[in-house]
Amino acid sequence: MKIYTDNIKVSYGAADILKGISVNTEAKEFIGIIGPNGSGKSTLLKCMYRTLKPDDGAVYLNGDPLLSMKVKESSKKIAVVAQHNYYNFDFSVKEVVLMGRSPHKKTLDRDNEEDYKIVEQALETVGMKSFEDRSFSTLSGGEQQKVILARALAQQTQCLILDEPTNHLDITHQLEILRIVKDLGITIVAAIHDLNLAAAYCDKLYVMRDGQIVCEGSPEEVLTRELIKEVYSIDIEIVRDCRGRMHILFV
Repeated sequence: MKIYTDNIKVSYGAADILKGISVNTEAKEFIGIIGPNGSGKSTLLKCMYRTLKPDDGAVYLNGDPLLSMKVKESSKKIAVVAQHNYYNFDFSVKEVVLMGRSPHKKTLDRDNEEDYKIVEQALETVGMKSFEDRSFSTLSGGEQQKVILARALAQQTQCLILDEPTNHLDITHQLEILRIVKDLGITIVAAIHDLNLAAAYCDKLYVMRDGQIVCEGSPEEVLTRELIKEVYSIDIEIVRDCRGRMHILFV
């Protein structure tokens, strides 16, 4: 699945939030969107998963305009894992993951054997099968986020959008969730705050500042001392571990 945006513009009142953003992915590519708070990352992703309609420009899935599709049709192509997830009702873990099957069902369809098999596989993938009968509200933040990821997997899409999915999690759950996502072998677009995580998992990075793309390329090309100083106003050192992988140290 290829997803790309063409000159996306979004304004709130007199404020221009996105000023003509074009992002292109190849199939099965892990794309990272990085940049300071307020740079427009979440606004861009909301346009990509159609909770926000851009003022100008368009989003395309495999060349087809996203807004020309019915919501249920696009939900079979794109799944979303957001940063925060709140529920007013006390659903079980299995019930939450079953919600991911709704794009594949008609209004009065009931959950069937295939749905339950898909849900079971999704829970196994994220390591939460033994929690299926637990109340979602009793889980830790990291456990809840893995269940939300399982719900996205139950949609069986070929594109997954992650809006800062690990920002409030401990390092164990951050690494675990990104490892699971990386191993899916599908197209990933993720807003990521942690530059070291972006360097470790992303194939390509887009750097945003003030509603614009200021740089794009591989992590090696993008994450330079000069660019990070320009965008984040901080000094860094780049070091290599025993495997040759880059790490950013903040001075």
